[in-house]
Amino acid sequence: MASKYSMSENLAGKLEKSLTEQDLAKAGKLPDVLTAEQISSLPASLFSRREYSEEEAERTGYSDYSYWRSTLRAFFKNKTAVAMLLIAAFLVLFSVIQPYLPGQYDPNYINNDPATGMQIINQQPGGQFILGTNAIGQDFWARLWAGTRTSMFIGLTVAAIQTIVGIALGMVWGYLRSVDVFFTELYNVVTNIPSTIILILASYILKPGIWTMIFAMCVTGWLGVAQYIRTQVMIIRDRDFNMASRCLGTPLGRVVMKNLLPHIVSVVMLRMALAIPSAIGSEVFMTYIGLGLPIETPSLGNLVNAGRVMLMSPSLRYQLIYPALVLSVITVCFYMVGNAFGDAADPKNHL
Repeated sequence: MASKYSMSENLAGKLEKSLTEQDLAKAGKLPDVLTAEQISSLPASLFSRREYSEEEAERTGYSDYSYWRSTLRAFFKNKTAVAMLLIAAFLVLFSVIQPYLPGQYDPNYINNDPATGMQIINQQPGGQFILGTNAIGQDFWARLWAGTRTSMFIGLTVAAIQTIVGIALGMVWGYLRSVDVFFTELYNVVTNIPSTIILILASYILKPGIWTMIFAMCVTGWLGVAQYIRTQVMIIRDRDFNMASRCLGTPLGRVVMKNLLPHIVSVVMLRMALAIPSAIGSEVFMTYIGLGLPIETPSLGNLVNAGRVMLMSPSLRYQLIYPALVLSVITVCFYMVGNAFGDAADPKNHL
């Protein structure tokens, strides 16, 4: 009966007057629980009926904690990581919009002197060309940003493919014992083959290009991510909450999405962030050994490979310094952002 009513204002004082002195003497204060006789002796005017609400009934166990809000709050407290994120975002955004800005040259267009008809080769930075020209008269500014755009596309695509495939198969590998032997043997065999050999074979067999490079990096790159995910899943696979879910007949997909995946978000974000500079570094290496992208496709690898020839000429070292600087900034930014976000996403660091 008492659960269907709520007390109005100043009810405590009125109740003290309604109750006998003997009741108050026994309790020492207004009792928390009234007996049926005490309630029946109270005037009905002191109460107002309160409708039952299932939503309000559940608020007794409600918490406003949000995993992603807590993760973002922890991440944005790291000022260095935020600065690196802004720099990386600027590089990505500017490399996309640069061709549409006024006064830009085609990165593959060979510029000739209108007076002599000769190629404007190795012109120093400044003037008509912001960063000068290369050995055949192409605008180095346009080629730098076109190369950044190409390398960033390769890095982001490789990271996304490796992460998605690695998470999916790593979950299966770690959760289902029946496939453990197959994936373990596959991992042991493939990891004993140097990744450079796989990249070289793919470049020889397939037509050189961006998608060939992406395929060569992804064909075995997902195994490292999958093995790492498998280890994390095996750590939490047999914990009490997962055992309870299986006993209740919870579908496998729901167990994976609700019970397992939230515990490895920090690992996933870190691996994805580190995969981007790793893929760009692989592209630079393949171009350096002559098996990378065609020369007509600007990339940081092509620019670094062409710039190293100019290293012995002090006036032309800018053709190596600028792409190497952009490559270094991208690598450092994604590495620091990945580490910071991985730490922020770790549930153990949440208060």
